Amino acid sequence: MEKFHDGRDPRFCKHALNGMCDYCMPLEPYDAAYQAEHNIKHLSYHAYLRKLSPKTSSAAAQALPPLSPTSYKVKVPCPTGNHPSWPSGICTACQPSAITLQSQQFRMVDHLEFATQSIVDRFLRAWRATGLQRFGWLIGRYEPYNEVPMGIKAVVEAIHEPPQEGELDGLTLGIPWEDEQRIRELAKSASTPLSIVGYIFTDLDPTPEDRTKNVYKRHAQSYFVSSLEAIFAASDPKCKSYPIPVVHKRRFWLTYGYRHSYSDRRWPSGHLCLPSFRAACAMVAADMIEASVEPGIVRVKEEDRSQDSARYVPDVFYRFKNEYSLEVKKSAKPCFPVEYLLVNVTHGFPQTPNPMFRSTNFAIENRPGLEDQQVDSILSSLNRLGAPSLEDMRNVSKRLEVAKWLSDWHLIAFLETTQLLSPNDTKLLIRTATSPRMFEDPSVLDALMNTDGWQTLMTFARESAPARLTSSAPTDLGRTHDEIPQDIFDQIAAEEATQSRGSGNSRVRICPHCTFENTHGGNDCEVCGLPLG
Repeated sequence: MEKFHDGRDPRFCKHALNGMCDYCMPLEPYDAAYQAEHNIKHLSYHAYLRKLSPKTSSAAAQALPPLSPTSYKVKVPCPTGNHPSWPSGICTACQPSAITLQSQQFRMVDHLEFATQSIVDRFLRAWRATGLQRFGWLIGRYEPYNEVPMGIKAVVEAIHEPPQEGELDGLTLGIPWEDEQRIRELAKSASTPLSIVGYIFTDLDPTPEDRTKNVYKRHAQSYFVSSLEAIFAASDPKCKSYPIPVVHKRRFWLTYGYRHSYSDRRWPSGHLCLPSFRAACAMVAADMIEASVEPGIVRVKEEDRSQDSARYVPDVFYRFKNEYSLEVKKSAKPCFPVEYLLVNVTHGFPQTPNPMFRSTNFAIENRPGLEDQQVDSILSSLNRLGAPSLEDMRNVSKRLEVAKWLSDWHLIAFLETTQLLSPNDTKLLIRTATSPRMFEDPSVLDALMNTDGWQTLMTFARESAPARLTSSAPTDLGRTHDEIPQDIFDQIAAEEATQSRGSGNSRVRICPHCTFENTHGGNDCEVCGLPLG
C-alpha cells in the first residue's frame, strides 16, 4: 500500500461516484493534514520510509537506503588514520556530532493489542494475591493496523513470566534470561509464528486506608515512565535490532512496545504503552546516560578519558516549546526530561476476541507457593477429561474439551521441560493447539495422538488414575468402623452375652400377643398376662 483513499468529501466533491478531484484523490501515507485530522502523533515506520524515499524512478536512486543506524560512539580506529585511536586521540572525523533530542517523527509499532482481557487479568492475579510487583514478556505477532496509514500492531497472545523476585516497590530480574532461546523457538513453532514483542510490569501501591484503591502517582504532573525503566528498555538486547531490507546493513534500531500497569485516577489499575526510540538506544549503547534519583529526569554522564573506561560525551541539547509557543533549544547537561526517550503507542483489546490460545487456566510459571506447575496436575486433568479414551472419533465433545485444555501457552511451555514429549512432538503440540481449525475439525488431534510422546503421556495418565471400585463392593458403604462409637460395640457385646447365658438356663418362650421373651416356666406372659399358647 503506497497511497490510500480518504473517501469522497461531501462538501467539495461535485462529480459523479466514479470521478475524482483534488479533494478525494489518493493521499500519501505521510500526509500531514490527514495526520492532524485523525490525531495521529507519529507516522508509521513504513510511511516514514515512504516519505524519505526518493520520488524519482531511477533504480539507482531507489536502491539507496533512507535510514542508517544511529551511533554516538567514537569511531575506532579513526577513518583518517592520522592519530592514535580513542582515548589517546580524537578529531572531527571520528568523534560523534552534537545531539539534539526532539520528538521522534515515526514509531516502529503503532498499536499494542491483547488478544483477550483474561491475559492481563491472569497476570495481575499474582499482584492481587501477594501485593508484590510482577514482570512478564509479551508473546505475540505483528499484523497490519488499519487505523493508521501503513500501520503495524503487535497482537499479544500470552505473557511468559521469567524467574524473578517481586517486592512491594519493585522487583529483581535475572539477566540474561537463561530460558530465552527455548521460549523463542517454542513460540516460533506455533501455527502462526510468534515472537517476543515487548514486556509488561506492574507498579501498583494500594492506599493504606482502602486496599482496593491504589496510590495515584504516575500522571502528567509527575512522570509516566521513570528514567530507570526507559534505560532498561533501551539497553535490553532482545529489542536492539530489526532486519529491514531498506536500511543500511539491513538492520535498524528497534525497541518494541512495553506496557506497565499503574494507578489511574479513574480506574484501580490503568495501563500505559511506551517504547523507547532509537536515540535512547544509541545513547545507552554509548554509555552516555544514567538514571537519576528523580524518576522523571535522565542524567547525562561526564566524559571519561581513562584507558579502561573511556567515554566521550558530545554536546547534548533538547528542543521544547516555551510558554509563548516558541521552539527553544536547551542544553541537556547535566540532565533532561525522560519524555525525550519515549514514543507514545496506543493499546487496547479487540471487540471480537479470537485468541490463538483458548485457555488460561493452567498454573503460570515461576510463581512458587502461589501457583505450582506439577506433572501430577496434568495427569489428573487428563484423566478427568477422559483423554486416554480419545481414540473414539464419535466422542466429539470430549475431544473439544481436551483441545481447549491443551490450547494453553503455560501448559505447553511446561510440558516441554518435563521431557515427556520429544522436541518434534512439542512442536506438533503447539501447532495443533494454535490451529484455527482445531474447534471446527476434531480430526486435527489425530496427528498429535499418534505420536510416541502422546502415547507415553497417556500411559502415565492411566497408571496415575485412582483405582476403581469392584462390582462386588456395596454401593453404599455407610459409616466405617472408625466412625461408630465404642460404647455401641460394648452394648452389643453385653446383649449377646446375656442372651447366650439365658439360653443355657431355660427355654425362652415368645408371647404371640406382645412378642415379649418369657424365660420363666409359667403359662402366662409376664407383660400382658395373656396365655403363651
